[in-house]
Amino acid sequence: MSAHADGGTILDQILHARRLEVDHRKRVLPEAALRYGVNAASPLRDFPFALSQASLNIIAELKPASPSKGILRDPFHPIELATSLEAAGAVVLSVLTEGEFFRGSLKNLRDARNSVKLPVLRKDFIFDPWQVWETRANDADSFLLIVAALDDELLCDLIVLGRELRMEPLVEVHTAAELDRALRADAHIVGVNNRDLNTLALRVQTSFDLIERIPDSCIAVSESGLRTHDDLSKLHEAGFDAFLIGESLMLSPDPSAALGAFLGRSGLPV
Repeated sequence: MSAHADGGTILDQILHARRLEVDHRKRVLPEAALRYGVNAASPLRDFPFALSQASLNIIAELKPASPSKGILRDPFHPIELATSLEAAGAVVLSVLTEGEFFRGSLKNLRDARNSVKLPVLRKDFIFDPWQVWETRANDADSFLLIVAALDDELLCDLIVLGRELRMEPLVEVHTAAELDRALRADAHIVGVNNRDLNTLALRVQTSFDLIERIPDSCIAVSESGLRTHDDLSKLHEAGFDAFLIGESLMLSPDPSAALGAFLGRSGLPV
């Protein structure tokens, strides 16, 4: 899919589609019902703690497809993937729940979380408080906020709401200006996405460029484009606490062996 197809950048297209879907879902499922669902949700798992271990902390991402690569894994079995990646050493699972561009779903998230003991991050395009309530009602332990998709006021509001629900969000940036905005909003977990969501261009150097601007008090996560154990080792030495890896795992014939190779164990090349 072109990053600049009709309707603007790919990020513009995704956000437009998500807004239409969320508007519809809000009419079908009011916030009051979601608040009731939150009261019945499973106990939270400690997402920040899982990312703070003195090791190569890998967030293993479950996604059937992506706008840049198309179908990544078919058939896609979230329970099998979740259990095998937990056994291979992932500390957190990230589950795509956006349906049109990534072929994800909240059912995939629930199925994955119910099959493991790890914290689970909801990976989606979140811009409405209703979605944060929806996230917790579906048993997620954290959620992604993309600074490029939010204004300052909304970014702050969603971080505060997440904390009220005891979910510390992963706040994603791609530039120094976005990082400054995230820090002003009091983000505690900062993800540097090496992929530019407007052009889909990939540049791991982005993480190295931004790490010194991330305070030691923040948990720093490098996302996208990571290919080898050496990539992780260099980024860890530079100051990153955790690493989000998706496509390399989903494209591997044996995702658990690929994750083991990222951790420096013998296994399939990644």
